[in-house]
Amino acid sequence: MSVSCGLEWVVCLGCTRWAWKRLTYIGAYDSEAWPAAAPGEFEPVPRICRVILAIYEDDLSNPTKFAPPGRGYAGVDLAGVVKRATYEHVGNTCPPYIVYVDHRHKEVVLAIRGLNLTRNADYKVVLMDNKLGMQMFDGGYVHHGLLKAAQFILERETKTLQELLQQNGPDYKLIFAGHSLGSGIAALMTVLVVNNRKMFGNIPRSQIRCYALAPARCMSLNLAVKYADVINSVVLQDDFLPRTPTPLEYIFGSIFCLPCLLFIMCLRDTFKQDKRKFKDPRRLYAPGRMYHIVERKFCRCGRFPPEVRTAIPVEGRFEHIVLSCSTTSDHAIVWIERESEKALELMKGNEKPTTPPALQKMERLQSFEEEHKNALERAKTLDVPHAVDLSEVEIQEGSSPTPPSDTHSEATSEAKSAGRTSWDELMHKLFTRDEGGKLVVKEDIKARNIVIE
Repeated sequence: MSVSCGLEWVVCLGCTRWAWKRLTYIGAYDSEAWPAAAPGEFEPVPRICRVILAIYEDDLSNPTKFAPPGRGYAGVDLAGVVKRATYEHVGNTCPPYIVYVDHRHKEVVLAIRGLNLTRNADYKVVLMDNKLGMQMFDGGYVHHGLLKAAQFILERETKTLQELLQQNGPDYKLIFAGHSLGSGIAALMTVLVVNNRKMFGNIPRSQIRCYALAPARCMSLNLAVKYADVINSVVLQDDFLPRTPTPLEYIFGSIFCLPCLLFIMCLRDTFKQDKRKFKDPRRLYAPGRMYHIVERKFCRCGRFPPEVRTAIPVEGRFEHIVLSCSTTSDHAIVWIERESEKALELMKGNEKPTTPPALQKMERLQSFEEEHKNALERAKTLDVPHAVDLSEVEIQEGSSPTPPSDTHSEATSEAKSAGRTSWDELMHKLFTRDEGGKLVVKEDIKARNIVIE
């Protein structure tokens, strides 16, 4: 009798300890060891948020839906809007998007909106079109439905982007951006373009950027680290999406039961070792370099002045689900825009100019390169499946436009460069057509056959 009572007490104490640790865990703990971000590197985030918010407006000259209070769509020049694709144009294949030229900052931007909860097609065609380990790509795994949506947009807009880059000159950057569902599409579009830069006038890798806001888990860990020099993910405090390892098709399929799903995932991950997570090459992660906006503290009410932390983590890449009342609200693009703008103003106010700006920029870029190298080395040390070597990734600013060597290198011979495939040939490699004439991704594609030669 005494033994059974003792066991009951042990179980009760263990459950109590687990409940305390989970319920008191806050999002700020995920990045507490990360360094603070610099205002120069974080500066594009608020205005990219406003470009994405502009997609939701019916008339940008008279915004009525999500215009940020007091600022409106500050910095978004109506004359710079080249194209707006609505559901009428794209059907059920991908979310609406916008092509925008920012002449002030010398950027060509393609931005994609997030999930529309009122459209079943967004679930079925994009999110539900995936299974764990279904799509291998560039030496890793990616989300099948998001890859198809990325390919669809590039088919439509490659010519437009080529013309805009050619018209505006080599100083203009090519920016892909997205929120939630759109973030995964934007990240995979970036990977496709990085490996096919000759289609865009040999644009340097350093001139391509992606901003994934409230990012979806869309690529395996080796790819998330490999492309950390071009993809930037922004997470607001307790946002659930980048932390939830559950496949997207299950998350949004049970959106109205989300708190129950998150609690079950907490229980499951408690008994799953981190080493097992790393060893699973099919497990998807939020892509690229992480920027974490922190604005709440433990046992404190209200929002504090936001701070931004950044790193390229290999371990602890938002692996813990946060059970809080702001888990879903922190996913909203409106809140991300508002808090990122506040954080940027605070960073600029606290900045102390001690050295010439050019030198500051040079030193910061060098630290980016070193941080990327360290992350790649760490992934190798942890035996992350398909982790790439340092020699396989372009890191240096201004390096020649050669894709990673685990793809087919552009520079191996002049004959290969001359025989560059087109998007039609890439589409033929990635897709086939079923009896109804619809595009279907080939399931047996190997990594070396996916990326363009």
